[in-house]
Amino acid sequence: MTANIPSNSVQEPTVNLAHDILDVQTTSCCIVGGGPAGAVLALLLARQGIGVMLLETHKDFDRDFRGDTIHPSVMQIMEELNLSDRLLQLPHAKMRQIQIQTPNDTVTLADFSHLKTRYPYITMLPQVKFLEFIITEAQQYPTFHLVMGANVQELIEENGVIQGVRYRGQGGWHEVRALLTVGADGRHSRLRQLGNFESINTSPPMDVIWFRLPKKPEDAEGGMGRIGRGHILVMLDRSDSWQIAFVIPKGGYQELRVAGLSALRKSIVNVAPELSSRIENLHDWSQVAFLSVESSRVKRWHHPGLLLIGDAAHIMSPVAGVGINYAIQDAVVAANVLTKPLKAGRVNERDLAKVQRLRELPTRIIQTFQALVQKLIFTRVLNSDQIVQPPGFLRLPILRDLPTRLIALGVFPVHVQT
Repeated sequence: MTANIPSNSVQEPTVNLAHDILDVQTTSCCIVGGGPAGAVLALLLARQGIGVMLLETHKDFDRDFRGDTIHPSVMQIMEELNLSDRLLQLPHAKMRQIQIQTPNDTVTLADFSHLKTRYPYITMLPQVKFLEFIITEAQQYPTFHLVMGANVQELIEENGVIQGVRYRGQGGWHEVRALLTVGADGRHSRLRQLGNFESINTSPPMDVIWFRLPKKPEDAEGGMGRIGRGHILVMLDRSDSWQIAFVIPKGGYQELRVAGLSALRKSIVNVAPELSSRIENLHDWSQVAFLSVESSRVKRWHHPGLLLIGDAAHIMSPVAGVGINYAIQDAVVAANVLTKPLKAGRVNERDLAKVQRLRELPTRIIQTFQALVQKLIFTRVLNSDQIVQPPGFLRLPILRDLPTRLIALGVFPVHVQT
């Protein structure tokens, strides 16, 4: 029968009846969510001989318009795992600067080329390729098990401790019993909902629509931000195409739809005139993906037997594309802290609290930085019908160094210890 879960612990399961469980499996760590945080954590634990089961609700890793930016901090982690050289053999592009261009000027917000690292750039690599690469590496270890199409519906709670999950897939209900359950299931985390975690929410004054346009051979590598009259557009290099983010005021998507695609195309060309020769490739709303921008973090990342990491614990805004990298750093810290307790067969709340303690301050700092950028640039542009110039202090190289390091490397260095 479904456990009776206290209201101050986790949410009542959505199905309050006995299930015909097809099978019950046991493992040391059950990770829900096959994104960057979950995949990297699974690999790190499997390398240590720890039993780990990774549950992914979809049947493949191919999601359009997921973040595709791998920052120097993650490339250094890949190097520590002896994976960086092979990873860079995959088709990718490099972004050495983050620049914003207005009709009158170009301002460099971050210049990674001066960083003292083997990877002085942001690696632009489709996330699906990164995830497939990490999963393939993890599958070399016999203690790693991957289940695709596993839709987690319930937490198993006994005596106040989470003991695993129940999921639907492959023709019925399945149960996974685990010493530790990790929620790495993204910004719409099912485990965050089931665990009744309390969030601190902020609502940035913007949303984003995503679409692709062809890339020409003569186009520059990397990417560029553009500021026009009341609009911001970001172009990200995807080798044979540009992935384009068009920033709109919060709640403005329906107004955009009513105005029609022709009005959208005109606004895009006004901001980036060089796209005029290919803008007709955007001819249907099905080509457009909508992202409601959020920024939040849960107050407490854990319950007994349950830990949240990555976007499940802290939703990042898309500013500077740091979400993947902070999620992977969460995974590395979690592996560093929890490997020994998992091997010993006993994980207590002090261990889980230590993960939060090591990762909460960096999360709060980067979210504060993102909010500041949104206030100084995005809000000013979206609320004006004039050309808004980026703040003058951003032109001083000495004042670019701090955000450059913050974006590229994070607040504190994170290294693989296990």
